[in-house]
Amino acid sequence: MNLSFNITAACLMTTFAGTMGVAQAQMQPLSEQMASTAMDIWKDSLSVSGNPVKWSYDQGVILEGIDAIWRRTGNADYFRYMQTQMNYFVTADGNIRSYTAESQNIDNIKNGRSLLTLYKVTGQQKYFKAATLLWQQLQTQPRTKEGGFWHKKIYPNQMWLDGLYMGEPFYAEYAALIQDEKAFDDIANQFIYMENHSRDAKTGLMYHGWDESKEQKWADPKTGTSPHFWGRAMGWYAMALVDVLDNFPASHPKRKELLAILSRVAKAAEDYQDPKTGVWYDILNLPERKGNYLESSASAMFVYALQKGVRKGYLPAAYTAVAKKGYAGIQKEFVEQRSAGKINLKGTVSVSGLGGTPYRDGSFEYYMREKVITNDGKGVGAFLLAANEMDLAAIPKKGMGKTVMLDYFFNSEVKKDQSGHDIQWHYKWEEMSNGGYSLWGEVFQQKGFKLTSLRTAPTAANLKNAAVYIIADPDIVKENPKPNYIGAAHITAITNWVKAGGVLVIMANDTGNVELDHLNELTSKFGISFNKDSKNRVTGNKFEMGSIMIPASNAIFKHTKQIYVKEYSTLALKAPAKSALQDKEGNAVMAVAHLGKGTVYAIGDPWLYNEYTDGRKIPAQYENFSAAGDLSNWIADQLPVVNKK
Repeated sequence: MNLSFNITAACLMTTFAGTMGVAQAQMQPLSEQMASTAMDIWKDSLSVSGNPVKWSYDQGVILEGIDAIWRRTGNADYFRYMQTQMNYFVTADGNIRSYTAESQNIDNIKNGRSLLTLYKVTGQQKYFKAATLLWQQLQTQPRTKEGGFWHKKIYPNQMWLDGLYMGEPFYAEYAALIQDEKAFDDIANQFIYMENHSRDAKTGLMYHGWDESKEQKWADPKTGTSPHFWGRAMGWYAMALVDVLDNFPASHPKRKELLAILSRVAKAAEDYQDPKTGVWYDILNLPERKGNYLESSASAMFVYALQKGVRKGYLPAAYTAVAKKGYAGIQKEFVEQRSAGKINLKGTVSVSGLGGTPYRDGSFEYYMREKVITNDGKGVGAFLLAANEMDLAAIPKKGMGKTVMLDYFFNSEVKKDQSGHDIQWHYKWEEMSNGGYSLWGEVFQQKGFKLTSLRTAPTAANLKNAAVYIIADPDIVKENPKPNYIGAAHITAITNWVKAGGVLVIMANDTGNVELDHLNELTSKFGISFNKDSKNRVTGNKFEMGSIMIPASNAIFKHTKQIYVKEYSTLALKAPAKSALQDKEGNAVMAVAHLGKGTVYAIGDPWLYNEYTDGRKIPAQYENFSAAGDLSNWIADQLPVVNKK
């Protein structure tokens, strides 16, 4: 045997395997490669560049991006990272280490959105208490004469574009949570005041800051505005708009004004996008001026705001082309490979401000003096958000233009929230805790579907505009003293709707936890009956007891090998129903039936709720999040094709 040949061959194989490993890592979405870099650089909250950190908005921007990737992927490593970061600051009694409300610094509000996510998912009161401290700061934040928030106590009479992103998205999300409807007038006014004072009518761009008193050296003596259009400042403002709109009531009279402001911001961003590179300059309107440079954080912010605006329907679809051009430019100008599975983001200005000590006069020369660095937290966070939006845009929109309606009538359990309000819970779109369907809802939305809920009994009229109708876990008396049972009129309306082309999804439960008698009267119309049993019962954390393997030939789950479903009712089937998945005992776990132009899918468990899709509890080999994607795709495939002439 030739030893040197074997050694050479082994080395070649090792080199090949290493090269393949790098190639596979580089095939990961850039959002996830950037997240790997962030989670490597900032492993915990103890230090940034070797220095102890304080409660800082930089970290909040990063965590906002991490949160978005978690929702898209269902990979709980991202959630755990966010929780670890915030746990360093939040004490058991809900105080925030190193945070001082007395400084009246609106930057300090930013991280509150991560606190609200943690509260909504885990239910831990310490996160809500900590978020409430930030809410209380907003209630006492100094204001201009007309009501605009000062940027900081040490910057009296001043509003900065930056501050809208730091304060308003949290303000809106917290107000929505506690149902404070009056707050939305104030939230809208902050954007309106800022635009009124800082927007340049000629260019459509917005000046970095405005001094009501006109006393600052940087302030124009007539208008009070700072001298230049700083890219990142306007990027902050654009991101603030699309984030606030997520929680801004659809019926609020000032929502139209916010949408109009966003439209003007988007137009200005498009007008000043560098035609050659697709990205944006640090000082937006002076590309030819010596020293000005292409800047990565502002570029990422505009891409995020424009693409999210399109995805959410806040902006026309034409802005996708602007976002794509910007994202391609970011990759070319600013992204470099760091190592296998990790990238760096270059070209981010570390900071730019106005006033202070030493004094920042807002001149062009001042902006050019600030350091431009690699992997600045603000740039990394903005890139995570932008890249994730582009990842979402790349997902095929099989459900575009279709609506998924979730029943809130037959399942209408009520509980008190943290503010004492009655809210519906258990398998609801907006519910981010274990029993909610928020993540499944996100999966539907990623594929272009719109979400809605039905709080009244189904009728021919209110089913008409839904392509998909989901009924999950109809109430029993122990859950709801006055349950709404499925009756003859409901069955007729639903059956006729299915025949006309609707897709009905039934997510029942095991016996003793769901109302099966009336539900079976409905499903019998499709050849399906739920047996009053309970299979795959799981003891403690013996997750293998809830395992169900997916055959390679399964028509629904084309990318999923193993799922976790515990304590489900098995199915008795007759034509037209057919089994879609069996357990190891040969019991029908899922069934499909076709009736007229429509389709019915049934399972004896609400199994795609957050506890078993968000990755935080069950081991990674159980691919329930992937299954949610497969099922959503299959549902889209069942919808009748409408021929457009």
